[in-house]
Amino acid sequence: MKIYNTLTRRLEDFKPINEGKVSMYVCGPTVYNLIHIGNARPMIVFDTFRRYMTYRGFEVNYVSNFTDVDDKIIKAANDEGVDSKEISERYIKECKKDMEGLNVMPATTHPKATEEIGGMIDMIQTLIDKGHAYVAKDGTVYYRTASFKEYGKLSHKNIDDLEGGHRDIKVTGSEGKEDMLDFVLWKPKKEGEPYWTSPWCDGRPGWHIECSVMSKKYLGDAIDIHAGGEDLIFPHHENEIAQSEAANGVPFAHYWMHNAFLNIDNKKMSKSLGNFFTVRDISEKYDLQVLRFFMLSAHYRSPLNFSAQLMEAAKAGLERIRNCVADLDFKAGNAKDAEMSDAEKETLSKADALKQKYNEAMDDDLNTADAISVIFELVKLANTEAKSESSKAFIMRMKDILVELSGVLGLKVTVEKEALDVDIEALIEERQAARKNKDFARADEIRDELLQKGIVLKDTREGVKWERL
Repeated sequence: MKIYNTLTRRLEDFKPINEGKVSMYVCGPTVYNLIHIGNARPMIVFDTFRRYMTYRGFEVNYVSNFTDVDDKIIKAANDEGVDSKEISERYIKECKKDMEGLNVMPATTHPKATEEIGGMIDMIQTLIDKGHAYVAKDGTVYYRTASFKEYGKLSHKNIDDLEGGHRDIKVTGSEGKEDMLDFVLWKPKKEGEPYWTSPWCDGRPGWHIECSVMSKKYLGDAIDIHAGGEDLIFPHHENEIAQSEAANGVPFAHYWMHNAFLNIDNKKMSKSLGNFFTVRDISEKYDLQVLRFFMLSAHYRSPLNFSAQLMEAAKAGLERIRNCVADLDFKAGNAKDAEMSDAEKETLSKADALKQKYNEAMDDDLNTADAISVIFELVKLANTEAKSESSKAFIMRMKDILVELSGVLGLKVTVEKEALDVDIEALIEERQAARKNKDFARADEIRDELLQKGIVLKDTREGVKWERL
């Protein structure tokens, strides 16, 4: 597999640190409100990467954090007059609901910042001891950016240019800094804020330190992949590298993956523009599988534009796959247990070739757009070749390939039968028996009864199908 590495700005062959295993850290959300669709893109993209690597036989240790102490969380808590923990726990719970709706698998570990404070204090002390951090008079601990000679290597920013850009800037609380580029590792407590005791002052950690500590604890000093949205490249991921490599003495992440921005109707998403959508907002209009399909319809490094028209196209595309799978399922239920014909075996060879084409697309820096195109080629092949007289084994094999490859993308294309469905099918069978016995009055009565329940019957060559109005 080839991955575009933000660090080197080129496609590279993926070679894990430990053969057959992948260690992966993905920056998670700050939990002060419901997650928005911009948050959903990295969740979906890197969940898909994880699923694909598992499908290819790798054992994936996938860590994604929850930032549960932050200025925004504290503000939300103060606005409501509650403890900040109440806010963070509420929105972690809501985030998990949305992740389930998006079919994003739970991480191997979902660490919370507030539960890793001890490790943060230890790493900060290590950085102080090594001369990479210092304590200001008020107890604030700063990272000494100039001490890390490779600072800027991820974002490809020149440290001299960065310093020039900050030369005339004065920020409240920055008087204790040696250099304007130095960033906070620990800050003193303020009135009405949660705090922890440290050797320097009662306070709380800066944002960047948490990911360095969590990654080290759950994955080790060096990891295979660190991922997130491109907005995190600088300063967050740049600062993580500086902290982790200075503290641990080894390269931090071997590969850096970043997804591009999501725009709304060709504009940046913002509450002020009235184009800000949470995942929950979208769930009121669409099955969240449609949102997942939409997110994967473009390459993850390409900017993605969200619009009603594109969501409708995604809905139609997903329906096309689901209808094909449902049709194959229906045909298999009426097919004979005969041996596969030579023509069917030849078609399966074509399907296997398409499966290989799918793998090649995914191996090319997770090209989900091309992988979806291959699934549509399989749909076309199945619709053309799977007939009512086909063998059951052939039909089921075509269905299994479609379900398998869609599943790697996290797409659910089989519809679970509800309890009501059993009752409907029983009535359909009764109607078929009535027609066979030429009791057309009863047959019509059953059709009308089902229609009143919102069920439309369709007589086809393969038998009777039904769908909801």
